[in-house]
Amino acid sequence: MLKSILSTAAALAIFAAGSAFAAEPASATPPAMKNGMLVTASGMTLYTFDKDATPGKSVCNGPCATNWPPALVADGAKASGDWTIVTRDDGLKQWAYKGKPLYAFAKDTKAGDTTGDGFLNGAWHIAK
Repeated sequence: MLKSILSTAAALAIFAAGSAFAAEPASATPPAMKNGMLVTASGMTLYTFDKDATPGKSVCNGPCATNWPPALVADGAKASGDWTIVTRDDGLKQWAYKGKPLYAFAKDTKAGDTTGDGFLNGAWHIAK
């Protein structure tokens, strides 16, 4: 059991240390659709999380949000249509599409990467 816990802790430390993605600045406009998926202003793929089961509520906080940076909203941005703004537990504002909060993935290193799709036993999905 202890070996399993230590292995998990080591894997998480390596994962966090190897993160190449720097969180993007907050955006005043909602993410865009490109090649059938939602992306940030710099073209990074956005994802949804199955555990965000309550519309308008993010459960990805702390270390989760380090690995899955939220798509942040700039002050003064306005929601419209299918786009809403979620207030996170840390007080920051996050874009949501059809009620689902949006996140980038720290392991995606360039525009168009989709390495987060299916992560955590299929709990993460490309936002479409």
